[in-house]
Amino acid sequence: MNKIVVTGGAGFIGSHIVDFVIDTYPNSKVFVLDKMTYAADYRFVSQHTENPNFRLIVGDICDYKSCLSALKDADLLIHAAAESHVDNSFSNSMEFTKTNTMGTHCLMEAALVQSVKKIIHISTDEIYGEVLSGSIDESGAYAPTNPYSASKAAAEMVVRAYSKSFKLPVIVVRANNMYGTRQFPEKLIPRSILTLSKGGKIPLHGSGLNQRTFLSVHDFCDAIDILVKKGRFGEIYNVGTEEEYRNIDVAKALCELFGLDSVQHINYVADRPFNDARYSVNYNKILELGWSKRRVLVDEFPGIISWYLQNKEHYNDSKLAI
Repeated sequence: MNKIVVTGGAGFIGSHIVDFVIDTYPNSKVFVLDKMTYAADYRFVSQHTENPNFRLIVGDICDYKSCLSALKDADLLIHAAAESHVDNSFSNSMEFTKTNTMGTHCLMEAALVQSVKKIIHISTDEIYGEVLSGSIDESGAYAPTNPYSASKAAAEMVVRAYSKSFKLPVIVVRANNMYGTRQFPEKLIPRSILTLSKGGKIPLHGSGLNQRTFLSVHDFCDAIDILVKKGRFGEIYNVGTEEEYRNIDVAKALCELFGLDSVQHINYVADRPFNDARYSVNYNKILELGWSKRRVLVDEFPGIISWYLQNKEHYNDSKLAI
């Protein structure tokens, strides 16, 4: 591949994808298109700035001209840009629809005009809504329950329409909750780490009994690579794990690693207007392509904690009140 474009490539998931594709495809030009909102950080991609094959474009996926320019002569588009924090979507839902739905539409139109050869659209398992028992496969119906997941479901519908109507070469991937370094501390794991590092109390929604499955961002990058090489256009692939934890269990595990009493360092706060009790996906389809997860959440905690403790300055109190 001569040129790979990653949207949202200066954010949490996107920057790890950028690292991965630069390592895996060292002869390819890698362009990042990122609006550089609060969850993005130039430092996440700064190690590549001396690479003549790397270029960062500060631009908005809602801007058609920016999309056309970034996608010129692109062989592969990995669309990771999104507003992703569910809590924010309740108070700023229009921004989520604008970025996640309209931005994706703008990007797909530009990809069509520029004849991009392959597109990986990163969606979410939250488009299925609550899965109270068992697991749901790719044939499951859209049942989003919050403005974030609704905007992602709408984006998917645009993507799939372009795939059907215009034969746009798109592959959709729906993934579990992801964890790893560089995640903005509005999410449970990094927020808990930074809070505990200051001796504070982890703010936990409701009773903390909501269940989530957790996927390493590095295992997700492996899945993206499998889909680039073996994925079928027009298909959807779930990427998940069997590692299922209640939020309270994650918080307690982190307290233990800090040597702190969880009773004294967890604060139960008001829940979201609606908080899905559980998500779980059946991911046999991508297993059949040869992907498998290699990392375990609790084994990854020490390295993730170390990274956040070394990079506290990234998340000062003006960005995040802890």
